[in-house]
Amino acid sequence: MAVIRRLVVGAALVGLLTGPVHAQKEQDKTPLELEAEQKLKDAETVDKQYKSTLQRTHRETTEAHGDPWSNMRGPDDSKTKR
Repeated sequence: MAVIRRLVVGAALVGLLTGPVHAQKEQDKTPLELEAEQKLKDAETVDKQYKSTLQRTHRETTEAHGDPWSNMRGPDDSKTKR
């Protein structure tokens, strides 16, 4: 009787100790694959943020930048007449 009890207790302990091992193996992907996927997601997020920032800061230049002092000068304000 004592031998059977020891075998049953031993089998129960082995079963309890192997449970976490089987739970860890249920993942389909390795930690390296999970890390690579996370890096890709982070890169896509950064790229989306970069593009949205560019769109917000992008300014349409419709008018040509000319001489800002043109309205302060007279019609005959050339250097040769001085």
